[in-house]
Amino acid sequence: MSAKADSLKTIFFALGANFAIFLAKLVAAMITGSGSMLAEAVHSLADCGNQILLLFGMRHAKRAPSPDHPLGYGMVVYFWSFLVALLLFSVGGMFSFYEGVHKLNHPELLRLPWLAIGVLGFSLVAESFSMWGCLREVRKARGGQNLWRWFRESRQSELIVVFGEDLAALLGLAIALVAVTATAVSGNPVFDAWGSIAIGVLLCLVAIFVAREVASLLVGQSVEPRLRGAIFNFVGAQPEVERVFNLITLQLGPDVMVATKAQMRGELSGAELIAAINRVEAAMKKRFPEIRWSFFEPDVVD
Repeated sequence: MSAKADSLKTIFFALGANFAIFLAKLVAAMITGSGSMLAEAVHSLADCGNQILLLFGMRHAKRAPSPDHPLGYGMVVYFWSFLVALLLFSVGGMFSFYEGVHKLNHPELLRLPWLAIGVLGFSLVAESFSMWGCLREVRKARGGQNLWRWFRESRQSELIVVFGEDLAALLGLAIALVAVTATAVSGNPVFDAWGSIAIGVLLCLVAIFVAREVASLLVGQSVEPRLRGAIFNFVGAQPEVERVFNLITLQLGPDVMVATKAQMRGELSGAELIAAINRVEAAMKKRFPEIRWSFFEPDVVD
């Protein structure tokens, strides 16, 4: 099994890097008049807001269960993650696209383009630092999985969002660097405008992919297939259990709910049956500490 990634640390890495990048880009955009640079500044500001929303969601998810929410508030982090994906699409992607179209219709020569190039270089270094922190935590979570399979199967929505943001940021910076450099060399501002449009399209695509993954969690999704398989095999291997008929799991933010239907070994009285079930559940929760709720139904038929 893979280790649990520290999403909180990843978010703080990204927040610090993105705020420094935003300030540098904003100053450069105001001085140079670059549409690509302004698009990137708005993108970084949106990322900062997104990370603050994720931190709020993770804090809210830790609230204790209540009569209205007996399984706790863990799934609230999926709502905020989905909202972040929408903001990445609307604020980041659509604004960048609009800025590029505006610059195509009203082209402006760049002032001090080499300043913009220098800021973009600094931003690439800072964003690479953020991505390094993210990938370090992703590596813990994905185990032997490749990156694409982890992205499709991971249940840590906040880590998915930060990874998507960092990937979009690095690719966006590369596009902006090419666009601004081409404009500086050729003196043609059209390259800068098309760079802003390309960044907008990139952000929209990443936002759609992230939103699609988080939406599955938002409506209720089981744990990762390999974790479900491990729980199923563990319960079936307990000496008290004859056969596992069915095992249903539900990912609730950082917590997991498990409902088990199984046949118990031997002819047990009511008290003995309860004691056997309690032993199985205790062993299961000890082996898989993310399991917070367990519902066990003994039966003799599937």
